[in-house]
Amino acid sequence: MNELIAVALFTILAVIGPGADFAMVTRSSYAQGRKAGLAAALGIALGVQVHVLYTVLGIAVIISQSPALFLAMKVLGAGYLIYLGYKSLTNTTRIRLDGLGQDDSASLWMALRSGFLTNALNPKTMLFVVSAYTQVVQPGSPLAVDFAYGAFMSVAHWLWFSLVAVFFSSAALRKAMIERQVVVDRLIGVALIGLGLAVMVSGVR
Repeated sequence: MNELIAVALFTILAVIGPGADFAMVTRSSYAQGRKAGLAAALGIALGVQVHVLYTVLGIAVIISQSPALFLAMKVLGAGYLIYLGYKSLTNTTRIRLDGLGQDDSASLWMALRSGFLTNALNPKTMLFVVSAYTQVVQPGSPLAVDFAYGAFMSVAHWLWFSLVAVFFSSAALRKAMIERQVVVDRLIGVALIGLGLAVMVSGVR
């Protein structure tokens, strides 16, 4: 029970912290609507399972013992965040308030994919999952328990970012943000680039 409580608290504190996932869901929600925001939230939850899988299977031990591999993963994740930030900064497509238009399925798929990649390549999530299993979960615990904790982490991410999606896709807030799209896109772009550079700088130290 104590272990479960520790994992729950560890997860909640990690999930609600602002970061790349938050920026991604915010932009998908205000730019494309509630369905896209919820799709991005689902993608993030699925991305968590990538970190859970390699951690539970022991690849995290290899990463921790290989500084070069660990650095490469951090640089890859940082590069993707910088790319997303650049795309937001240079976006010239003006958003309409009439939903997703005629490309609903394609837009939802893109939102899901972006959410998945943002989390799967997010060094913050990688460090969170590895830390949770190495510092909180007892060594030698059954695989079923390990994967159950991983499922809890995914569900927590999905619930939180679904709430974020619902909030930022509300009609009044969407209208206000779309009217200031250039400023919002630039703020999100700067935030993502800043996060990517911070990760990269910390990685090369």
